Order: sequence, then structure tokens, then C-alpha cells
Amino acid sequence: MAVAPSPKDIYERSKEEGHRRLSMSLLDMVSTAFIAGVTIVFGIVALGVIEGDLGPAVSPGVASVAGALAFAVGVVFLIVGRSELFTEDFFDPVAAAVSENGRKPWLRLGRLWVVTLALNLVGGGILVALMTVPGALPPGAADALVSVAEDIAAKEWAATFVRALFAGALITLLSYMVQGCNSVAARILVAYLVGFLLALGPFDHVVVSALHLLFGIWLSDAVAYVDLWRNLGLATAGNMIGGLLLITFTHTTQVKG
Repeated sequence: MAVAPSPKDIYERSKEEGHRRLSMSLLDMVSTAFIAGVTIVFGIVALGVIEGDLGPAVSPGVASVAGALAFAVGVVFLIVGRSELFTEDFFDPVAAAVSENGRKPWLRLGRLWVVTLALNLVGGGILVALMTVPGALPPGAADALVSVAEDIAAKEWAATFVRALFAGALITLLSYMVQGCNSVAARILVAYLVGFLLALGPFDHVVVSALHLLFGIWLSDAVAYVDLWRNLGLATAGNMIGGLLLITFTHTTQVKG
């Protein structure tokens, strides 16, 4: 039986992975982030299809749980495929930057964050555009996705920020836990559980929520671009504070202390 790694071992693994990410070429960053944006849309569409199919037959709560179980598959695809959502860069690359001296690693980290967020949205946006072509989605799935988008857009700014704070912490915790796994099966299980919680919360992950809102904008008139921009700002801030302060810096203090 494999021995569970200690916090120090996990942190060392994270630093190694962080150094790899910080040393990626611009083309590597662009392609990796683009693929992640495309990949997570599969989970969003799965959520819509399952909720749309089950909605007429079961209670809304049961349909939401089933949709969250379906969405989690998209997070598994991300982890196994080694593509990266924006918040996945809040632990490993930061651990690497902390271990280096000077400004250069922090500048590379900033570039990684900007490129990853932008290409996550571009990649996901392209697939959302294709999936909103009339007839591409079952009617029930389209209605379910619009309903999710309306729920996200209707939240007050404080609620959106708090939901984003916890989403940032959750996905950053996923990055940490993945480095503590000694097998692909363990990584799949951890990714699936986190994906389920992310959708069930529901929490506001900046990329996932933005793509949900794009579905709402392009499938109906109930959601507007102003809702998208407002969510982008609040969710980005909340994700960063939650991921960095609640998870990354506390684990760094744990190891350094």
C-alpha cells in the first residue's frame, strides 16, 4: 500500500509542477488554456442535458444533483488531460515563484494568469457559440442552461463575491490534493468529487460562470452582457482571494513553519 505523502512532500511536488508551468512557452500556455476552456464546456453541456431530461420527471433538487454529477466529468477531463483552468494556477506556480529569488518568476506568473484566463474564455466561448446554433442542443438542455445563467446573473454582488471566494479555494484545494495522489485513479476520484461540489454549490468559478452566462446570453434575452462583465470582475477577485489566501498561503505557511 502506498504511503500518503506528507505536506512537505506535496509542496515539493507542487513546486516541481509549478516550475514546469512557469517555464512554458507562450504557445504552450495558449494551447493548454484554450483546450481547458473547450474541455469544461463538455461538463456544462452534460449538466444542461441531464437537468433538461430529468426536469419534467423529478423534483428540481434531484435534477440539480444529477446535473452536478454530470458536470463533474468535465473536471475529470481537465485533470487527466493536464489542461489548466485559471484557478489551477494558484497553487503550483505560486509555490515555485515563492521558492525563487527576484521579480522574474512573479512576472512569469502574472503572464501565466493573464494568458490562462483569456484563453480559457476564448476556447470555451468558441464551443459555446457552436453549441448555441439552433438545434444543436435538445430543447430541455437549452432551457436548463438558461435557467442556470439567470440564477447566476440574479445574485447580488456580495453573494457573487462570496460564492467566487469559495470556488477559488475549492479549485486551488484540488490542485493541492492532486499532488498528494499517487495514482491516476485517485486523481480521477478527487477531481470528480471537487467538480460535483463546484456545480452543486453552486460556486462562482470565473470561467465556468462566464461560459454559463454566455449560454444564457446567446440562447435567450434574459441575460445581458453587463451581467457577464459584472460576474467576470467579482468572480476573478473572489477566486484569487479565496485560492491564494485561504489555501495557497496557508499551506505555504504550514510547510515553511
